[in-house]
Amino acid sequence: MKLLNSKLTILLLFLTSSFSVFAVTRALNIAATGMAAQEANITAISNNIANANTTGFKLSRVEFEDLMYETITEAGGRSSSNSQYNVGVQIGSGAKVGATRKVFSQGSLKITNNPFDLAINGDGFFGIITNDGSLAFTRDGSFNVDHTGILVNSRGYKVFPTIQFPPTTRSVNITETGAVEAFLNGQPDPQNVGQIPVFMFVNPVGLRSMGSNLYAMTKSSGNSLEQVGGNDNTGVIKQGQLETSNVNIMNEMTGLIKAQRTFELNAKVMKAADEILQTVNNLR
Repeated sequence: MKLLNSKLTILLLFLTSSFSVFAVTRALNIAATGMAAQEANITAISNNIANANTTGFKLSRVEFEDLMYETITEAGGRSSSNSQYNVGVQIGSGAKVGATRKVFSQGSLKITNNPFDLAINGDGFFGIITNDGSLAFTRDGSFNVDHTGILVNSRGYKVFPTIQFPPTTRSVNITETGAVEAFLNGQPDPQNVGQIPVFMFVNPVGLRSMGSNLYAMTKSSGNSLEQVGGNDNTGVIKQGQLETSNVNIMNEMTGLIKAQRTFELNAKVMKAADEILQTVNNLR
């Protein structure tokens, strides 16, 4: 009899309190959104770590935002005939991923002594002509020449604009402004064979990642602005160097631990809500 009274008391308190079955179910759903958000966060962090040694790679940062709220009591609403609620009551419905933002901070420069390797020290991108003729953009300046002497990237895409070195080229000099000079056999003076521009964007975080270290222009990024290296806050071009990834392994590992702990806490919320529902279901 004593056990029965205890169960009835628990059931009565549960049914008469604001902490109802609906509230527990809502807690389950909120925890699920939190777990999904942290899953996306862990995915982004793992991609950053995987590309820690990718030339010119820029890390992604996940940004979260809260979901809609249910307003139980409106702040400023009447609490009586001559008073108002100073603070309202709102219940949230969870979190979601609002954006995955590319962080275009400068990566360190690594000397390679390959005359066709280029790096941008500062803001800007190299232009790459893709197979369909469209223009893509990259921070990866690991270039070389193909069998015809044309400057291309590692996938064989031509660097914009098309620059072709004569067959008798013995050495190459590329200035910080992007002027390309070829020293030919039997000629003391260099021959100018082209100019490599640096492309700028009003909103570079609006660029779309295409893979293969390439970015595509979008409405959010704005149109590309073709500049000369070193002019108008544009980065300068460094020959014989490559830009490394801007991923900091220690920061990523710290972020991974935080994301894992947050995921675990949301899982514990789901477990607690499930146990409460199970307790109510077992009341007989």
